[in-house]
Amino acid sequence: MIIGVNAGTPLRGRRVAIVGIGAVSACGIGAQTLFDGLMSGSFSEDRRIPGFDPQDYFGPKEVRRIDRFAQVSFAAAMEAYEDSHLSERDVDVERAGVIFGTGIGGMTTLTAQQMVLVEKGANRVTPFLAPMMMPNAGAAQIAMRLGWQGPAETVTTACAAGTHSLASAARLVATGRVDVVIGGGGESVMDPVTYAGFGNMTALSSSGVSRPFDVNRDGFVLSEGAGALVLEDMDHAMARGAKIYGEILGAASTADAFHITAPRADGAGARRCMELALEDASITKEEVGHINAHGTSTPLNDQAEAIAITALFGQGTVPVTSAKGVTGHSLGGAGAIEAVASVLTIESGLIPPTIGLETLDPDITLDVVQGEARKLEQPIILSNSFGFGGHNGCVVIGKRA
Repeated sequence: MIIGVNAGTPLRGRRVAIVGIGAVSACGIGAQTLFDGLMSGSFSEDRRIPGFDPQDYFGPKEVRRIDRFAQVSFAAAMEAYEDSHLSERDVDVERAGVIFGTGIGGMTTLTAQQMVLVEKGANRVTPFLAPMMMPNAGAAQIAMRLGWQGPAETVTTACAAGTHSLASAARLVATGRVDVVIGGGGESVMDPVTYAGFGNMTALSSSGVSRPFDVNRDGFVLSEGAGALVLEDMDHAMARGAKIYGEILGAASTADAFHITAPRADGAGARRCMELALEDASITKEEVGHINAHGTSTPLNDQAEAIAITALFGQGTVPVTSAKGVTGHSLGGAGAIEAVASVLTIESGLIPPTIGLETLDPDITLDVVQGEARKLEQPIILSNSFGFGGHNGCVVIGKRA
């Protein structure tokens, strides 16, 4: 155990290398497909994952017994695992873990089985209902396939779940509890009940267009997707000659303690979360080369986040972008997908533009990247996620000089 101030953080513990990335999103299958979509503005109009076939990952019986959110989580995790080039001899299975988040879990299964109950009776409800709808099913499927016997846990903090999962995964490595861990998040709840619920609370875009930070933004566009990172002790990774994309430099979590759906208007909780993440990473705000914003395209969220960023960084001092103009909002999968995008932003040296943004809200004084990609001047990115319930999560991803 590491004892002291900030005990167990990536800063105070072992260095946490990023050695594998994976994603499935509205852009398609694969991490590079995600980044290409962010750069070009190419995505599936209905924000489902084009080309996703669960039978590419599971047998026919398994497909019927695993909710789609767990299927997409598994797909992203397996790409990240394959990308890490870990072999069985590299991994002590008792020192390998999975931390995979979701905001809602198996809602699609629950909705479908409710209809079965009403229309066909209790005897026709699937006996697999519980394992299909439980939020930890994604983490469990990943751990079972790999045989990893360390911690296998799920974070469920609404739209901050993916980012919180990566932070928790990083701390497992930093504290020495594991040598390698797959962290991330996934979601697929594109069913009629979910659409009705979000629609009736006026959270969804009535125009069907995601416009982060735009003066005419009118809500988020629901999507499905998942992102995953393989994190490894830096010494362990270097010893086996792994490709190292960068590091998890720091992370933080705070609560608004304000409202079940609305963010604090002054952005105080979000600002403090960003501030703590930079402290955890032992970097100054001047070292941040880019902020990957939560940027959901809702009037309240974008305004509060802009206020928080401006309060900490000043007006227009750091390039900001939101991926959700392309990916839509995949709830508990969003932060993990955006972490993958952040890794590839560092890898390419280019910041993707904010697709969907046409006219910046005059009340938002951020340097939002729009129109075309911009050069990343410093390879450190702060990625934000904020969820219903006032859950704030920030992770710092980068390469040290």
